[in-house]
Amino acid sequence: MKIIATAFAIAALLPLAGAAATTQDAIIADPPIDAAHPAAMVYVRIPSQGALLNGVIYTAAGGGAHPTVLLLHGFPGNEQNLDLAQAMRRAGFNVLTFHFRGSWGSPGAFTFSHAAEDADAAVSFLRDPAIAAKFGIDPAHILVAGHSMGGFLAASAAAHDLRVAGLVMISAWDMVGAAKGVTDPRLRADLADDVIPLGGATVDGLLQEIAADPPRWDYRSFAAALASRPVLLITADDGSEPGSKALEERLHAAGDHDVTEIHMTTDHPYSDHRIALESATIKWLLKRR
Repeated sequence: MKIIATAFAIAALLPLAGAAATTQDAIIADPPIDAAHPAAMVYVRIPSQGALLNGVIYTAAGGGAHPTVLLLHGFPGNEQNLDLAQAMRRAGFNVLTFHFRGSWGSPGAFTFSHAAEDADAAVSFLRDPAIAAKFGIDPAHILVAGHSMGGFLAASAAAHDLRVAGLVMISAWDMVGAAKGVTDPRLRADLADDVIPLGGATVDGLLQEIAADPPRWDYRSFAAALASRPVLLITADDGSEPGSKALEERLHAAGDHDVTEIHMTTDHPYSDHRIALESATIKWLLKRR
């Protein structure tokens, strides 16, 4: 299923008033205050390979266990999509965001391999019975979402844990394609700026990491492992659509008929489509509660 969204068609992504008004409310209105179980934001440290990663859990209002989304940022993490996290919480979902090893103050060295391990560790963190009880997490309803590099990592984490209930990939980065452009001066200049907040990372080191084992970094290779779960693929005018369409085709071939593809005519950080992005994602999530 494919939907084309523009700034002039946001309303098409919003449900009708009445029974399905929850999506719209999550975008434009604060939820009722629950004095006994208020919404909150809590700093957490996520253990991964001996490091403690900096993270935040946005906990939804209301008692009991809530569906929970692990939201993974891209490379290097300038756009963290925290407006999306807040909208998810207003819709009744807990949201965990964090910084990978070597990024934005988390200890360790940044590599793509480390980031993939850290994404897996974050899923395990949410499944820890003590953590689930403390933050009101429903372990049976953990979903993984990611933007750009985070889209690849979300697919990787979901493929590694078959209990993940669903997957959202937003402008997923075709990392194999990036490695093919190793000699592209424009790509190298962009990466040189991006590695500044990433401890231990160099442009050559990161590109060589992908080039050393291209199949490992091809999210399309996860299709068979992902095919039992619902998947939302959102793309923009940033070159992400061909790879996502190829993944969609492989998911269908593997028997997954719950795949939604949405294309938005905007840039990579969805600068003028933030409300459209929130609306599409929340509408999809609420069907998987």
